[in-house]
This record gives sequence, C-alpha cells and structure tokens, in this order.
Amino acid sequence: MEKFTTLSAVAAALPEDNIDTDKIIPARFLKTTQRTGLGKYAFDSMRYRPDGSENPDLS
Repeated sequence: MEKFTTLSAVAAALPEDNIDTDKIIPARFLKTTQRTGLGKYAFDSMRYRPDGSENPDLS
C-alpha cells in the first residue's frame, strides 16, 4: 500500500460527545470479514432518516 501525504475530504461535526462503535458501522452491515466497502455504511443511522431520506444535518 502506498502512503499518502494529503487527504481531501468533507468533515461533519457530530452532535454527540461519545460515539458508540455501533453507530460508526452498524452490526447489521458487518457480515463480511473484509474491511473494504464498509465506508458507505459509516454512521448510517445518523446519515439517513427512518424514511430513507438523507439527514440534511449529516449529509
């Protein structure tokens, strides 16, 4: 793996002091032993509303 020197990304402030690891990657998505592809599930319960629409506060 090549090392990187610059990271360009969007940052979002999280409205909580302590983040439970189940909020980072919910257990229902951990059905693989590979770590690749899990990023799309990061903070899923916070990024989307119950109706499936994006939460504008964390999109």
